[in-house]
Amino acid sequence: MAMTVHCDIVSAEREIFSGLVKMIVATGTLGDLGVTYGHAPLLTGLEPGPVRIVKDNGEEEIYYVSGGYLEVQPYHVTVLADTALRADDMDEAAAQEAKETAQKELTNQSGEIDYSKAAVQLAEAAAQLRTLQSIRKKLGSNK
Repeated sequence: MAMTVHCDIVSAEREIFSGLVKMIVATGTLGDLGVTYGHAPLLTGLEPGPVRIVKDNGEEEIYYVSGGYLEVQPYHVTVLADTALRADDMDEAAAQEAKETAQKELTNQSGEIDYSKAAVQLAEAAAQLRTLQSIRKKLGSNK
């Protein structure tokens, strides 16, 4: 029997994943973090980007989170995300367009934009694109 831990990935809207996993990999506020069975209890903030899980059967899945928290308990890991998306639900064209729009807003010198909002939009769009690239790399595709 494999050493597993129960993992829940939830957003404000819904539960995205619930099941046994061998490993969870995410980007915390202090860097990348891998969690397996027996990990010490922990609570950390999450940066926007991919969360990778290796399920009990060895299958890997990648999700996008826009930020939130990761909580590790002895037999349970919870990813509480502001927004969480399955790889299949992500639209690369929309993410690229959002990134370009945010970049244009940041270079706009008219002073009529909210720079902090544009910076957040740029960071989220870039994180979505990194997640999609990570998925492509995992699948061995360079589209």
